[in-house]
Amino acid sequence: MVTEPTHLTVIDHSVSEEEFTLVQNPEFGFLETTPRPEADKLPQYYESKDYISHTDSNRNLFEIVYHLVRRISIKKKLELIDNYAEDGKILLDVGCGTGDFLKAAKDNGWYGYGIEPNEQAREIANKKTNQGVFDTEELFKFKPHRFDVITLWHVLEHLPDLEEQIEAYKKLLKENGTLIIAVPNHKSFDAEYYQEFWAGYDVPRHLWHFDKVSMGKLLSKHQLKITEVKPMKFDAYYVSLLSEKYKHGRMKIIKGFLTGWKSNRKAKASKEASSLIFVVKNQ
Repeated sequence: MVTEPTHLTVIDHSVSEEEFTLVQNPEFGFLETTPRPEADKLPQYYESKDYISHTDSNRNLFEIVYHLVRRISIKKKLELIDNYAEDGKILLDVGCGTGDFLKAAKDNGWYGYGIEPNEQAREIANKKTNQGVFDTEELFKFKPHRFDVITLWHVLEHLPDLEEQIEAYKKLLKENGTLIIAVPNHKSFDAEYYQEFWAGYDVPRHLWHFDKVSMGKLLSKHQLKITEVKPMKFDAYYVSLLSEKYKHGRMKIIKGFLTGWKSNRKAKASKEASSLIFVVKNQ
């Protein structure tokens, strides 16, 4: 009897303390979280006051710094999508959280929509953006070839119906439209350094764990091609700080910062940053 190859046993440090195993997908090569929670049970793993992307709280120094860095990151994201406004500026931000990026895009000339499954985050986003943020089922109600740019900032790894979603984005893009996908990279230095304590795994909320090769194979199946890969440098620090907390029970700020710095330095040569942005076009 042939057993499935396993990578690591990882604990849900944020909510449940349950154990999950990462298994390599035989077709694409990414890692899968197993057992995968049933779709109707997944929301309970997001029920934590510490899940920052669903709140605007500033309860401590870590959250204050997180929101400061997010403002800087949003500026860089705007610069990126502006490069791909070839035929227009109609944006769909999938998994828009509390709507900060979507609001910034609309404030800078984009006509934007958002998709956000979490009700609390969606309500906050609609207040910020003056409406235009919908639940997941609305994704399949947009007219085909509607959008110039579709963004998924750390979202694809959360989606149970992975290939169905990718096919939907492909249909919603204009002929020359651009799909931008940002995900954690389990081939990064900080992932290899922290192993089962690496916060980028974030099981079971992250169902899939990508690298450049597996992402390329997945997208190629749907006649999509990666035209550019960019690093998300701030993520190395954020993920390393959380990983220190998971490993030692407290956030070792200096050690986490140094590990994040080292990860970014090594990524200059290896191109394996803690998180990667994939710029994707139709083949």
